[in-house]
Amino acid sequence: MMTPVVRDYPVQLSPEVQLQVRHIERVGGGPTLVLLHEALGNIALWRGFPEQISEATGLDVLVYERLGYGASTPITLPRPDDYLEQEGRIWLPKLLDALEMEQAILLGHSDGGSVALVGAAVSPRVIGLITMAAHIQVDNLTLAGIRQTLERYQNSDLPERLARYHGDRTDLLFRAWYETWLRDSFQTSFDLTPWLGQIGCPALIMQGQKDSYGLPEQVAEIARGIGQQATPHFIPECGHSPHLEQPEICLEEIRRFILAL
Repeated sequence: MMTPVVRDYPVQLSPEVQLQVRHIERVGGGPTLVLLHEALGNIALWRGFPEQISEATGLDVLVYERLGYGASTPITLPRPDDYLEQEGRIWLPKLLDALEMEQAILLGHSDGGSVALVGAAVSPRVIGLITMAAHIQVDNLTLAGIRQTLERYQNSDLPERLARYHGDRTDLLFRAWYETWLRDSFQTSFDLTPWLGQIGCPALIMQGQKDSYGLPEQVAEIARGIGQQATPHFIPECGHSPHLEQPEICLEEIRRFILAL
Protein backbone atom coordinates (compact mmCIF):
# COMPACT_ATOMS: atom_id res chain seq x y z
CA MET A 1 0.00 0.00 0.00
CA MET A 2 1.41 3.34 -1.01
CA THR A 3 2.54 5.94 1.54
CA PRO A 4 -0.21 8.54 1.87
CA VAL A 5 0.25 12.20 1.06
CA VAL A 6 -1.09 14.55 3.76
CA ARG A 7 -2.15 18.05 2.70
CA ASP A 8 -3.62 20.88 4.82
CA TYR A 9 -5.46 23.64 2.99
CA PRO A 10 -8.47 25.98 3.22
CA VAL A 11 -11.63 25.59 1.13
CA GLN A 12 -13.66 28.72 0.36
CA LEU A 13 -17.38 27.88 0.40
CA SER A 14 -18.81 31.39 0.21
CA PRO A 15 -17.47 34.94 0.47
CA GLU A 16 -17.89 34.69 4.26
CA VAL A 17 -17.12 31.02 4.99
CA GLN A 18 -13.83 29.18 4.73
CA LEU A 19 -13.20 25.73 6.19
CA GLN A 20 -9.81 24.19 6.97
CA VAL A 21 -9.27 20.62 5.80
CA ARG A 22 -6.66 17.89 6.05
CA HIS A 23 -6.61 15.49 3.14
CA ILE A 24 -4.92 12.11 3.52
CA GLU A 25 -4.53 10.92 -0.07
CA ARG A 26 -3.70 7.25 -0.39
CA VAL A 27 -5.19 5.80 -3.56
CA GLY A 28 -7.18 8.45 -5.38
CA GLY A 29 -10.55 7.59 -6.88
CA GLY A 30 -13.18 5.60 -5.01
CA PRO A 31 -15.01 6.87 -1.93
CA THR A 32 -13.42 9.22 0.58
CA LEU A 33 -13.96 8.81 4.31
CA VAL A 34 -15.00 12.20 5.73
CA LEU A 35 -14.46 12.75 9.48
CA LEU A 36 -16.65 15.18 11.45
CA HIS A 37 -15.37 16.16 14.90
CA GLU A 38 -17.08 16.53 18.26
CA ALA A 39 -18.34 19.70 19.96
CA LEU A 40 -14.94 20.62 21.41
CA GLY A 41 -12.87 19.00 18.68
CA ASN A 42 -10.78 19.98 15.70
CA ILE A 43 -8.35 18.29 13.33
CA ALA A 44 -5.62 17.89 15.95
CA LEU A 45 -7.95 16.33 18.53
CA TRP A 46 -8.60 13.35 16.29
CA ARG A 47 -4.97 12.55 17.17
CA GLY A 48 -3.72 9.56 15.15
CA PHE A 49 -7.15 8.22 14.20
CA PRO A 50 -7.38 9.66 10.65
CA GLU A 51 -4.11 7.99 9.65
CA GLN A 52 -5.11 4.75 11.41
CA ILE A 53 -8.49 4.54 9.69
CA SER A 54 -6.95 5.36 6.32
CA GLU A 55 -4.46 2.53 6.74
CA ALA A 56 -7.10 0.10 8.02
CA THR A 57 -9.51 0.75 5.14
CA GLY A 58 -7.15 1.77 2.34
CA LEU A 59 -9.28 4.85 1.71
CA ASP A 60 -8.48 8.51 1.31
CA VAL A 61 -9.56 10.46 4.41
CA LEU A 62 -10.75 14.05 4.65
CA VAL A 63 -10.86 15.73 8.06
CA TYR A 64 -12.26 19.24 8.37
CA GLU A 65 -12.90 21.88 10.99
CA ARG A 66 -16.44 23.23 11.19
CA LEU A 67 -17.32 26.88 11.52
CA GLY A 68 -15.59 28.42 14.54
CA TYR A 69 -12.97 25.70 14.96
CA GLY A 70 -9.25 25.63 14.22
CA ALA A 71 -8.35 27.68 11.17
CA SER A 72 -11.94 27.84 9.84
CA THR A 73 -14.04 31.00 9.82
CA PRO A 74 -14.85 32.14 13.38
CA ILE A 75 -18.36 32.26 14.84
CA THR A 76 -20.17 34.76 17.03
CA LEU A 77 -22.53 34.03 19.91
CA PRO A 78 -25.24 33.12 20.46
CA ARG A 79 -25.32 30.14 18.16
CA PRO A 80 -28.68 29.52 16.47
CA ASP A 81 -30.72 26.65 17.85
CA ASP A 82 -30.48 24.83 14.51
CA TYR A 83 -26.70 25.15 14.16
CA LEU A 84 -26.16 21.38 13.80
CA GLU A 85 -28.81 21.14 11.10
CA GLN A 86 -27.21 24.08 9.27
CA GLU A 87 -23.85 22.32 9.35
CA GLY A 88 -25.31 19.15 7.85
CA ARG A 89 -27.80 20.75 5.47
CA ILE A 90 -25.69 23.63 4.12
CA TRP A 91 -21.96 23.53 4.79
CA LEU A 92 -21.16 19.82 4.59
CA PRO A 93 -22.82 19.40 1.16
CA LYS A 94 -21.13 22.60 -0.03
CA LEU A 95 -17.76 21.19 1.04
CA LEU A 96 -18.33 17.89 -0.77
CA ASP A 97 -19.45 19.79 -3.87
CA ALA A 98 -16.48 22.19 -3.76
CA LEU A 99 -14.07 19.25 -3.59
CA GLU A 100 -16.00 17.44 -6.35
CA MET A 101 -16.11 14.37 -4.15
CA GLU A 102 -18.08 11.78 -6.11
CA GLN A 103 -18.61 9.36 -3.23
CA ALA A 104 -18.27 10.03 0.49
CA ILE A 105 -18.58 7.88 3.59
CA LEU A 106 -19.33 10.08 6.58
CA LEU A 107 -17.88 9.28 10.00
CA GLY A 108 -19.04 11.64 12.74
CA HIS A 109 -18.32 11.73 16.46
CA SER A 110 -20.79 13.28 18.94
CA ASP A 111 -21.91 16.63 17.46
CA GLY A 112 -20.17 15.52 14.28
CA GLY A 113 -22.34 12.41 14.26
CA SER A 114 -25.45 14.55 14.42
CA VAL A 115 -24.17 16.67 11.54
CA ALA A 116 -23.39 13.50 9.58
CA LEU A 117 -26.99 12.27 9.98
CA VAL A 118 -28.34 15.40 8.34
CA GLY A 119 -25.61 15.37 5.69
CA ALA A 120 -26.41 11.77 4.76
CA ALA A 121 -30.08 12.71 4.44
CA VAL A 122 -29.47 15.57 2.00
CA SER A 123 -26.35 14.78 -0.06
CA PRO A 124 -26.52 12.24 -2.91
CA ARG A 125 -22.72 11.95 -2.70
CA VAL A 126 -22.97 10.03 0.59
CA ILE A 127 -22.89 6.23 0.12
CA GLY A 128 -22.25 5.23 3.74
CA LEU A 129 -22.73 6.64 7.24
CA ILE A 130 -20.94 5.90 10.51
CA THR A 131 -21.76 7.67 13.76
CA MET A 132 -20.16 7.47 17.20
CA ALA A 133 -22.21 8.89 20.10
CA ALA A 134 -24.50 10.92 17.86
CA HIS A 135 -27.51 12.76 19.30
CA ILE A 136 -30.90 13.32 17.71
CA GLN A 137 -32.46 14.89 20.81
CA VAL A 138 -31.36 16.29 24.16
CA ASP A 139 -31.60 13.79 27.00
CA ASN A 140 -31.01 14.09 30.75
CA LEU A 141 -27.72 12.21 30.64
CA THR A 142 -26.38 14.66 28.05
CA LEU A 143 -27.34 17.63 30.18
CA ALA A 144 -25.80 16.10 33.31
CA GLY A 145 -22.56 15.42 31.43
CA ILE A 146 -22.41 19.00 30.14
CA ARG A 147 -23.03 20.44 33.61
CA GLN A 148 -20.27 18.25 35.07
CA THR A 149 -17.85 19.36 32.36
CA LEU A 150 -18.79 23.00 32.98
CA GLU A 151 -17.95 22.55 36.65
CA ARG A 152 -14.58 21.04 35.69
CA TYR A 153 -13.95 23.96 33.34
CA GLN A 154 -14.55 26.40 36.19
CA ASN A 155 -12.58 24.50 38.85
CA SER A 156 -9.73 22.62 37.17
CA ASP A 157 -7.01 22.96 34.57
CA LEU A 158 -9.41 21.98 31.78
CA PRO A 159 -9.25 25.47 30.16
CA GLU A 160 -5.47 25.25 29.93
CA ARG A 161 -5.61 21.76 28.44
CA LEU A 162 -8.20 22.79 25.86
CA ALA A 163 -6.21 25.92 25.04
CA ARG A 164 -3.39 23.73 23.72
CA TYR A 165 -5.71 22.91 20.84
CA HIS A 166 -8.04 25.90 20.60
CA GLY A 167 -5.77 28.81 21.59
CA ASP A 168 -7.56 32.11 21.99
CA ARG A 169 -10.84 30.56 20.79
CA THR A 170 -11.07 28.28 23.84
CA ASP A 171 -13.53 30.28 25.96
CA LEU A 172 -15.67 31.15 22.95
CA LEU A 173 -15.99 27.53 21.81
CA PHE A 174 -16.67 26.25 25.31
CA ARG A 175 -19.38 28.86 25.79
CA ALA A 176 -20.82 28.06 22.37
CA TRP A 177 -21.13 24.44 23.45
CA TYR A 178 -22.59 24.64 26.94
CA GLU A 179 -24.68 27.81 26.53
CA THR A 180 -26.40 26.39 23.46
CA TRP A 181 -27.15 22.94 24.88
CA LEU A 182 -28.32 24.31 28.23
CA ARG A 183 -30.62 26.86 26.56
CA ASP A 184 -34.32 26.05 26.90
CA SER A 185 -35.12 26.92 23.30
CA PHE A 186 -32.45 24.54 22.02
CA GLN A 187 -33.59 21.70 24.25
CA THR A 188 -37.19 22.01 23.07
CA SER A 189 -36.43 22.49 19.37
CA PHE A 190 -33.49 20.13 18.74
CA ASP A 191 -34.90 17.02 17.05
CA LEU A 192 -33.19 15.32 14.11
CA THR A 193 -35.76 12.51 13.92
CA PRO A 194 -37.43 13.90 10.77
CA TRP A 195 -34.14 13.60 8.85
CA LEU A 196 -33.64 9.91 9.56
CA GLY A 197 -36.20 8.59 7.12
CA GLN A 198 -34.42 10.42 4.30
CA ILE A 199 -31.17 8.47 4.82
CA GLY A 200 -30.97 5.82 2.11
CA CYS A 201 -27.41 4.54 2.55
CA PRO A 202 -26.11 1.79 4.86
CA ALA A 203 -25.38 3.10 8.36
CA LEU A 204 -23.34 1.91 11.36
CA ILE A 205 -24.60 3.55 14.55
CA MET A 206 -22.07 3.10 17.38
CA GLN A 207 -21.86 4.17 21.00
CA GLY A 208 -19.79 3.19 24.03
CA GLN A 209 -21.71 1.19 26.62
CA LYS A 210 -20.50 3.61 29.31
CA ASP A 211 -21.08 6.84 27.40
CA SER A 212 -21.82 9.57 29.96
CA TYR A 213 -23.20 12.03 27.39
CA GLY A 214 -26.05 10.09 25.83
CA LEU A 215 -28.60 7.40 26.65
CA PRO A 216 -28.41 4.11 24.74
CA GLU A 217 -31.96 4.74 23.56
CA GLN A 218 -30.53 7.34 21.17
CA VAL A 219 -28.82 4.53 19.24
CA ALA A 220 -32.04 2.52 19.04
CA GLU A 221 -34.04 5.56 17.91
CA ILE A 222 -31.50 6.45 15.21
CA ALA A 223 -31.40 2.92 13.85
CA ARG A 224 -35.18 2.64 13.95
CA GLY A 225 -35.60 5.94 12.13
CA ILE A 226 -33.15 5.03 9.35
CA GLY A 227 -34.57 1.56 8.86
CA GLN A 228 -33.23 -1.87 8.02
CA GLN A 229 -30.04 -0.56 6.42
CA ALA A 230 -28.89 0.74 9.84
CA THR A 231 -26.88 -1.43 12.25
CA PRO A 232 -26.71 -0.42 15.94
CA HIS A 233 -23.53 -1.40 17.77
CA PHE A 234 -22.42 -0.86 21.38
CA ILE A 235 -18.74 -1.00 22.25
CA PRO A 236 -17.99 -2.61 25.64
CA GLU A 237 -15.85 -0.93 28.30
CA CYS A 238 -16.07 2.35 26.41
CA GLY A 239 -17.24 5.88 27.13
CA HIS A 240 -17.93 8.81 24.83
CA SER A 241 -14.95 8.47 22.46
CA PRO A 242 -14.73 4.94 20.98
CA HIS A 243 -11.95 5.87 18.53
CA LEU A 244 -9.69 6.91 21.42
CA GLU A 245 -10.83 4.56 24.21
CA GLN A 246 -11.20 1.34 22.21
CA PRO A 247 -9.37 2.08 18.94
CA GLU A 248 -8.76 -1.52 17.86
CA ILE A 249 -12.41 -2.53 18.27
CA CYS A 250 -13.58 0.69 16.66
CA LEU A 251 -11.25 0.37 13.68
CA GLU A 252 -12.25 -3.23 13.07
CA GLU A 253 -15.99 -2.48 13.17
CA ILE A 254 -15.53 0.40 10.74
CA ARG A 255 -13.32 -1.67 8.46
CA ARG A 256 -15.91 -4.46 8.29
CA PHE A 257 -18.69 -1.99 7.56
CA ILE A 258 -16.76 -0.33 4.75
CA LEU A 259 -15.72 -3.65 3.20
CA ALA A 260 -19.40 -4.64 3.11
CA LEU A 261 -20.18 -1.48 1.13
